Amino acid sequence: MTDFDTDTDNAPEPPTPSHTAVAAQMHAWVTRVVVGLNLCPFARKPLENNQVRITVSNAHNTASLLEDLHAELSLLESQPATDVETTLIAIPEMLSDFEDYNDFLDLAEALLDRFGWEGQFQIASFHPQYQFDGTQPNDAENYTNRSPWPALHLLREDSLEQAVDSHPDPEQIPERNIAAMNELGQSALEALLASCR
Repeated sequence: MTDFDTDTDNAPEPPTPSHTAVAAQMHAWVTRVVVGLNLCPFARKPLENNQVRITVSNAHNTASLLEDLHAELSLLESQPATDVETTLIAIPEMLSDFEDYNDFLDLAEALLDRFGWEGQFQIASFHPQYQFDGTQPNDAENYTNRSPWPALHLLREDSLEQAVDSHPDPEQIPERNIAAMNELGQSALEALLASCR
C-alpha cells in the first residue's frame, strides 16, 4: 500500500480559467455557434457593432451572484442600447449542476420583479448541460442553449420586440433551429462547443 491516493473520483477539480479566458470562450461561442449557426437571427448586428457586453462573475454563492446580476441590470438600464444592446454574464465558479442553475433562475426572475424590471428586461438561459423538457441529455436540439459556461443573457424587451416584429416568421425560429441541430448531429455540435473552450 502506498501513501498516494489513486482514486480518480477524489481528484481535485481543474482550475477555473482566468476571467479573460472565460470571456474569450463565451465570445467564441457567440461568434461560432449563436451567430455562426444563425441560432438567433437578431444576434449578428449587435455583435458586429460591439454592443454585446460579456462579463464574468466572481460569485461563489447565491447572494453574490444576485448582486452581480443586479449590478449588470442596473448598468444595462443606465446605458443606451446603441452602446450596450445586451449582456452575457458567465458564471464559472458555481451552478455547474444544471438543476442548481434552474433553481437559481427562479431567484433571478424574482429579482426582476422586485426591482421593477419585469417587462423591461428578460433573462435567457444557457448552460453546458442544458436540457429541454422531454429530451434526452445527448439530443442535438439541447445544443441551441448549451454554452461553454453557465450564463445569464440579459435582453432588452423593447429591442427584442422590434427584432421579432421585423422578422418575417419568428415563430419558425425554434423549429428551424431544432431541425438544424438534428441535421448537424450531437457529435459535431459537441466538437463545435468544445472548440470554443
